[in-house]
Amino acid sequence: MSEQSTPAAPADKLTVSVLGTGIMGAAMARNIARAGHTVRAWNRSRDRAEPLTADGVHVTDTPAEAVTGADVVLTMLYDGPAALDVMRQAAAGLRPGAAWLQSTTAGIEAIDGLADFAADHGLVFFDAPVLGTRQPAEAGQLLILAAGPGEHRDAVAPVLDAVGARTVWTGEDGAAGSATRLKLVANSWVLATTNAAGEVLALSRALGVDPQSFFDAIAGGGLDMPYLRLKAGLVLEDRLTPAQFAVDTAAKDARLIVEAGRANGVRLDVAEASAARLARAAEQGHGNEDMAAAYFASFDEGADGAAGAAGPVS
Repeated sequence: MSEQSTPAAPADKLTVSVLGTGIMGAAMARNIARAGHTVRAWNRSRDRAEPLTADGVHVTDTPAEAVTGADVVLTMLYDGPAALDVMRQAAAGLRPGAAWLQSTTAGIEAIDGLADFAADHGLVFFDAPVLGTRQPAEAGQLLILAAGPGEHRDAVAPVLDAVGARTVWTGEDGAAGSATRLKLVANSWVLATTNAAGEVLALSRALGVDPQSFFDAIAGGGLDMPYLRLKAGLVLEDRLTPAQFAVDTAAKDARLIVEAGRANGVRLDVAEASAARLARAAEQGHGNEDMAAAYFASFDEGADGAAGAAGPVS
């Protein structure tokens, strides 16, 4: 195991590697570049990363090329195993002492392997998942949940400031996964609310109730909430693409939440139901749509194509 060295001192201009340029990673790369830093990005499907060149981002063919000379490496990939696999591919280009902002929603079980990799390669490890979807990501207004050594936080502060509105520090030891644990708790609420919104619309349709009458009834009261209206609006107004946060990714996060609960002796019935609904919506062909498309999981897909045609009451 190599000895960690101190990350490069904070400077006006950093070299930042972004590995994974999906919905969130692409927006983060753009905002880091707009903040004046040099950004080198890699994505498994290069064509998805190519549009970033218009924002001054250098797109590379390999993870190793992307991380060469980087002061900060930011990973925003599908899950923990994917993040570890890509970092192994990047190993030859990593600089000992570089900071690693691991922003993938990796799940608790994956943290140990990621932290061990960081230690083996002399990286300063930050467990740093984010809360937010496409719109706040593009606006640089994500909420960052982060754990990592206080003495090295200044080295990553310019990157965090470029992508987020606020950083909540949850601990000094990124390997402990305190930020990931908080992310799973927060996501459990997000997914429960999203699925509840879909069921409200589905039941309204089934009972012949105009959904607006429900929203009017709860307006301004304790039952009203902006997020309910936001997710319901995506379905009612047929704005499920481009996804703010896709069904496939939400289904993965739901599985991580259920696994975390089970591993710690907690039965999460709502999270299990959310995972099942999201998986069913993906099987119906809604995987790349916004997670609000879990609405369609309320309808059986039969020969008449009911699931695809099951629009809510207007």
